Amino acid sequence: MAPPVPQGPDRPEQASPLSADERAEYDRLRKAAEMRHRRLRYAGASVLLVLVFLLAPLAVVATWLHSQVADTNRYVQTVAPLASEPAVQNVVTDRLTNRVVDNVDVDAIARSLTSALQRAGAPPVVVNHAPELAGPLKSALTGAVRGVVSKVVTSDQFAYVWEQANRRAHAAVVKVLTGEGNSAVQARGNTIVLDIGTVVDNVKQRLVDAGFKQAAAIPAVDRTVPLLKTDKLQKAQDAMRLLDVVGTWLPVVTIVLAALAVWAAPAHRVALMSAAIGTGTMMIVLLIGLAVLRRVYLDSVPPSALPPDAAAVVFDTLVRFLRQSARTILVIAVITALAGYVYGPGRGARAVRSGAARGTGAVGRALARSVLRTGGTGRWLEAYRGWTTGVVIAAGALVLALWNYPTPAAVALVLGIVVLVLVILGILAAAADAPADGSAQPGAGTAGAPDG
Repeated sequence: MAPPVPQGPDRPEQASPLSADERAEYDRLRKAAEMRHRRLRYAGASVLLVLVFLLAPLAVVATWLHSQVADTNRYVQTVAPLASEPAVQNVVTDRLTNRVVDNVDVDAIARSLTSALQRAGAPPVVVNHAPELAGPLKSALTGAVRGVVSKVVTSDQFAYVWEQANRRAHAAVVKVLTGEGNSAVQARGNTIVLDIGTVVDNVKQRLVDAGFKQAAAIPAVDRTVPLLKTDKLQKAQDAMRLLDVVGTWLPVVTIVLAALAVWAAPAHRVALMSAAIGTGTMMIVLLIGLAVLRRVYLDSVPPSALPPDAAAVVFDTLVRFLRQSARTILVIAVITALAGYVYGPGRGARAVRSGAARGTGAVGRALARSVLRTGGTGRWLEAYRGWTTGVVIAAGALVLALWNYPTPAAVALVLGIVVLVLVILGILAAAADAPADGSAQPGAGTAGAPDG
């Protein structure tokens, strides 16, 4: 039996419907609240994106520095080409030749020859012109020494010695960045120098073996080649130490901030495209900055210390992996922005999607008519097309994330594989059932008939 309905003041009041004015006011307040919420999300996403744009080039530089310090193989890959560069080989050959020849007192040899001619009773005209042989003797000695040194410097043995010396002395980069330890590349005051002591010892032994006994007296001092001289070295070292410390985490923080910005924005696709375009722009800025820094570096090195061609080779070799990383991220940013556009509502995006669907559909239907019908698997792929597409794209992104030092070619390879897999999945989905146009193979039965 139902309980009695209370009467009088204890009876609950019936909710009266809102009037037109009340409904309009309610809608206005709700829209205002939604607008404030959207504005807050836009503001938060914008702040996060600005942080991503500012941190992106720093993250690339920090990762590059960390790889040079922590990865011996990467460091050797960086400096190994210097041993095969003709400009660098010429500098090393000239320095070693001059130091060997300067250590030989050619004038003393000419004086000894004069004395010997006098004792032998040579004609006075011969004795008087004997000191003039100092110049030809020095030229002949220089040519002979240069030939020996050049053979050493341009040989495979020199490249091997160079690589092994840098591998054993991987602390060179640590020395430049932190000023700690001993290595081939060192920071001395406001100058970064390259210690070629190992090469000098090797050349000395070669010269002694070739009959130049004076080469054994080459002093063990000033066996360095200056690479860079600047009064800002200490500040640069402080900045590089900071970048090296955060080299592991700064890229992770940048990626997390970008993901948060995309998640917080009301329009996720637009935020993703904005993050990609902004990051790509910052990579272009970084590449331009490297070009400017290269010009500053070349202007700071006097020709007497290092010829311009050799200085350019040294700079380009040392930063080539940094340039490669910036170009790789630029390519990824362009691909991401294009993908965001293709999945958008634009006319061009719809045309691309419809064209791809028609193409895979035609191939899939032809496949179902001729050789293969995917049946339930194809229908499942069609039903979960969005999920399978996301999984394939995420797998491609994961491969790039796990790839050690990806290059633009690696990005292109992964992109090609992702697109190929998506095309295959689209064809398999379209080949689920044979078209109901009488073209199905005999004996197909009703199981292969398309759904209504």
